[in-house]
Amino acid sequence: MGFISDSEETYYEGANIGNYQFVNLADIINNFLIMFTGEGKVISKSNRTEVQMHAKRCIQEFSYDVFRTSKAHEIEIPPTLTMRLPQDYVNWVKVNWVDSQGMERTMQPVRVTSNPSSIVQDSSYEYTYDGSGGLILANESVTWQRTQDNGTSDNQDTSATDNIDTFDAALRGQRFGLDPEYAQSNGGFYIDEKTGLMHFTGAVNGAVVTLHYLSDGMATDAEMVVHKFAEDAVYKYILYSIISVTDSSQEYLVRRYKKSFVAAKRVAKLRLSNLKQSALLQVMRGKSKQIKH
Repeated sequence: MGFISDSEETYYEGANIGNYQFVNLADIINNFLIMFTGEGKVISKSNRTEVQMHAKRCIQEFSYDVFRTSKAHEIEIPPTLTMRLPQDYVNWVKVNWVDSQGMERTMQPVRVTSNPSSIVQDSSYEYTYDGSGGLILANESVTWQRTQDNGTSDNQDTSATDNIDTFDAALRGQRFGLDPEYAQSNGGFYIDEKTGLMHFTGAVNGAVVTLHYLSDGMATDAEMVVHKFAEDAVYKYILYSIISVTDSSQEYLVRRYKKSFVAAKRVAKLRLSNLKQSALLQVMRGKSKQIKH
C-alpha cells in the first residue's frame, strides 16, 4: 500500500506542499515501538511517554547541527536601532541588511562593546536608589548610545585625539595594516540576552534587516517532524538513550548502540548537507586562481 492517498489536485491546491520529505513525530514513535520494543526485542518493555520524551529531545538536538534548518525574520530598523528576538529563538545563524537590488549584505557581531546596566548617578556621582532601596537604572546605557550614534566606524572620527582613541585606531589598521574584522561597511550588531533585544550600530538606521536563526523544532506541532534522510538516526538515538539509562543494560550493549547511533547521525549529516556534484564543480573551477594573502 502506497503512502500517498490524496489526489494530485488535493496536494497542489492544499497547504501541505513538500511535506512528503518529512515524517511526523507520531509516526516516529509508533514505528519505534513496533521495531524495537516487545518480547524478544531489544527493549522488552517501554512506555510511549518515555519514547516520546526521547524523540522530542532528539528533534531538539538534531535541529542544531543535523537538520540545519533556520528560520528568518525581516524588519525595518527603527530609530531605536533595536530588534526583538523571535519567540522561538535559540541562536543566530547570520544577520544581513538588504540593499536596493535585494541582495543580502552580511553584518558582523560587534565584540568590542556591550550594553551594560547603566546606574543613574546624581550630580555628586553618587548612586541613586528608589523607594525600596534598589538601584535606579537608566533605560539605555551610555555605551550603546555612543555606539549607535557613531555610524560605521570609530576610526573615522578625527576629533578622537586622546591617547586611548589614537592607540585603538592604530590597532584597527592605521599602523599595522587593514584588520579584516573591521574591513567592512555593513554595520554591526550586538545581542543583549538579558533584555532579549538585538542592538544595531548607527550605520543601518532605517535599513531592512534579516535575522536568520536556529530554533529547536519544538515551537509548534507542525515543526515536530523529521526529514526522511535522518529517520534512521532518530530511531538509533532513541534506542541508545533508553538503553543507556536502563539499569540492567550490559555495558557492551550501551557501547554498541552508541556506535550505531553515531554512524547513523554521520550518514544523516552527509545526506542533509545537500552537496550537488554540479554545484561543487562550479566552485572548483576557480581553484586555479591565484589567491594572494
